[in-house]
Amino acid sequence: MNQTISAMQRRNLLTSLAAAPAMAPRAPAAASLAYFTETAMPDIQYRTQPVGPVEVFYREAGPADAPVILLLHGFPTSSHMFRDLIPLLADRYRVIAPDLPGFGLTRAPARSTFDYSFDNLAHVIGQFVDVIGLRRYALYIFDYGAPTGLRLAMAHPERVAAIISQNGNAYLEGLSTEWESWQAYWREPTEENRARCRAALTDEFIRSQYEQGAPAGRVAPDGYLLDQFFMHRAEAAEIQLDLILSYRTNVALYPAFQSYFRQHQPPLLAIWGRNDPYFLPAGAEAFKRDLPKAEVHLLDTGHFALETHHQEIAHHIRRFLPA
Repeated sequence: MNQTISAMQRRNLLTSLAAAPAMAPRAPAAASLAYFTETAMPDIQYRTQPVGPVEVFYREAGPADAPVILLLHGFPTSSHMFRDLIPLLADRYRVIAPDLPGFGLTRAPARSTFDYSFDNLAHVIGQFVDVIGLRRYALYIFDYGAPTGLRLAMAHPERVAAIISQNGNAYLEGLSTEWESWQAYWREPTEENRARCRAALTDEFIRSQYEQGAPAGRVAPDGYLLDQFFMHRAEAAEIQLDLILSYRTNVALYPAFQSYFRQHQPPLLAIWGRNDPYFLPAGAEAFKRDLPKAEVHLLDTGHFALETHHQEIAHHIRRFLPA
């Protein structure tokens, strides 16, 4: 009897399925496709822009007439670090992320004919901003992108609508003891001290920058493997060592950066990985000294906070910036 009932149930089920309209399941699928193509999957463009002797590679997404966010990456990465953030902002903002000279896919001259210093990085990005016609933008600054972007802000404070600092330091309180070998090189730029800084360029160190302080199992290998690849290119290590020495000029400019904050009071959102071994949370809190209205949020992750918390960071940016 049970077998007979089972057979009848199967026949009834097959009959009902056969009678259902053939196109019925496709409407939700089409709606989902429309959502992902029109809302969740913005069209990201990959472009290059000549700037003097440099060919700047950059990513761009979002409406051409929308408010602009200029994303500036850090060491030792590139605009690739923003791969997950850009789609979460591009429905509302025009998002532009260039590779700095010496990083990623930007093509720049050899060391013999090009000065790899932070002054020159800022000069190139400043020209890039002019060439593509940006007159007003919010700055997203991370690591090396901080002293680069803050030079732009000091040169043209009227252009900066707001600053988002993600582990982008501008205060001595933010520097940890991990900087000691670099500081020794700044004080005495000998070949011996330069050689000690090479430890920061190894595959092992690059990976540790991504994983240290981040939730276990949450960091994809894409970012650090790409950075490792770029670091093995001709002259890459020497270019990075030149920039490590030039970093002392950034620390010397901290008082000027802070004076810019006090004078112009740009809206500032500091959103940091609290477990960053290089830029301490005290560096984020220090912004409040010169910018009393600054927002500070500390996330339970490391230096490369976007690798694990891009959704949280995008949420804070969308709430913080005007649409």
